[in-house]
Amino acid sequence: MEVTDRIASLEQRVQMQEDDIQLLKSALADVVRRLNITEEQQAMQNKKGPTKARPLVQTLPLRTTVNNGTVLPKKPSGSLPSPSGTRKETVSPAAKSTVKRTSSAERVSPGGRRESYGDSKGSRNRTGSTSSSSSGKKNSESKPKEPMFSAEEGYVKMFLRGRPVTMYMPKEQVESYNLEAKVELPAKRLKLEWVYGYRGRDCRSNLYLLPTGETVYFIASVVVLFNVEEQLQRHYTGHNDDVKCLAVHPDRITIATGQVAGTSKDGKQLPPHVRVWDSVTLNTLHVIGMGFFDRAVTCIAFSKSNGGSSLCSVDDSNDHVLSVWDWQKEEKLADVKCSNEAVFAADFHPTDTNIIVTCGKSHLYFWTLEGNSLIKKQGLFEKQEKPKFVLCVTFSENGDTITGDSSGNILVWGKGTNRISHAVQGAHEGGIFALCMLRDGTLVSGGGKDRKLISWNGNYQKLHKTEIPEQFGPIRTVAEGKGDVVLIGTTRNFVLQGTLSGDFFPITQGHTDELWGLAVHSSKPQFFTCGHDKHITLWDATTHRPIWNKIIEDPAQSSGFHPSASVVAVGTLTGR
Repeated sequence: MEVTDRIASLEQRVQMQEDDIQLLKSALADVVRRLNITEEQQAMQNKKGPTKARPLVQTLPLRTTVNNGTVLPKKPSGSLPSPSGTRKETVSPAAKSTVKRTSSAERVSPGGRRESYGDSKGSRNRTGSTSSSSSGKKNSESKPKEPMFSAEEGYVKMFLRGRPVTMYMPKEQVESYNLEAKVELPAKRLKLEWVYGYRGRDCRSNLYLLPTGETVYFIASVVVLFNVEEQLQRHYTGHNDDVKCLAVHPDRITIATGQVAGTSKDGKQLPPHVRVWDSVTLNTLHVIGMGFFDRAVTCIAFSKSNGGSSLCSVDDSNDHVLSVWDWQKEEKLADVKCSNEAVFAADFHPTDTNIIVTCGKSHLYFWTLEGNSLIKKQGLFEKQEKPKFVLCVTFSENGDTITGDSSGNILVWGKGTNRISHAVQGAHEGGIFALCMLRDGTLVSGGGKDRKLISWNGNYQKLHKTEIPEQFGPIRTVAEGKGDVVLIGTTRNFVLQGTLSGDFFPITQGHTDELWGLAVHSSKPQFFTCGHDKHITLWDATTHRPIWNKIIEDPAQSSGFHPSASVVAVGTLTGR
């Protein structure tokens, strides 16, 4: 056996041992979470008598945290207390003032947690990127817009986070309505119970299974942790606008999520940033990149071989800047212009912490971190026809880089090189949107146009092939589930669960375009939704599943039940 093969074998063994250790850590964390739940339930019963609510876990005392999560029971009738932490503060770092990219600032929260506002080392003045949501804008002079009442039209217009919301009122209340009238707030407050939907249409690599048995994904500004077996959802609600990317730390407990530029309650622009949080306690650990990122954070990944101490990210600026961070110190280590074109993925090499691979439109780059610099090597396609898009990337057990492209080819790039060592031509008909390396060394590829899920052995020979039904749409991302289960996220916003040799069924679904119509049944736990995707759906609020779904000819804009609740009316964008 050659020295390189022996080294590769040792690396695999070390990686397997690290995986086992992390699994034990995660299992222990889950045990602690469940013990805390049991203890709190007992405490609540002693104080208030029996309750159906399942209280939130207490924060583990090992980390300094900020509360941002919610946890919910199976039964919608229960209510829960707010999450608790080692410090009872609710700092929202995204709501703080922004700084220009050329500046270096740091703010200390009341509890002592630092918040990163860029970094003096290698800071960049990226004036070439302009956007209405750019984090560099000065918004200190903007004032919140006041509500408006139109007696003629019979509506009240309010501005929520700077966005106008028009609400029409019953005709009998229009004459007596007074916008200035003071009324008492309701005694009860709303609590997030269930989140419907998944964002797969325009996001990638955003579906993972945690050791707790929960599937983690996001929709809008909420990250959902969904236990399918227990039909229990927990929610991380620390973001103030849409989440665009998600990464799981090698410890499989810590999670990082990146968001778009947000809007405060008074209409001010809030910068895009990354939040690192604990999936057991749902508490925020660190907030990274305030004032550095532009428009949105679209790609994110933890390093693997150094205990996950580094974090790489790509933003949505014109330059699609790649940056590397020491996330525990909230310090930027390096940044560089990645590409003028779209970047679809960025990931650390599993055995070399200094190597980062990015791919996207017309490019595949291998980056080497040297001090405060990132050195680029372009992937050489040589005799292979260069694809228009390199859509996804993963790594083999021996450290090879594997890519899927818009031409339907799987290309293998030798470890430590930027050259192709093996090619699987025409692996799919159309683009390959997802690649997933399973624990046993099996490679799984997911096709877009052909909607096929194909597994490959270590020699890249085909093992199994299954086609996802057309109603679910093209495959967007693939993740390894429990045992032989595979999870699939689709471009029609379904999350599917199944096996390579069996069928797949949806565990989560939602609309694929803007949702405008919502009507609640007057006597049954049901509600009706419609949107610009032309889908109209009646939902069961108890099982959280659709009762029926129809497709209409025009985009839907509004809906309402008849007083008898036997008929529902739908208004469309075309005036029908």
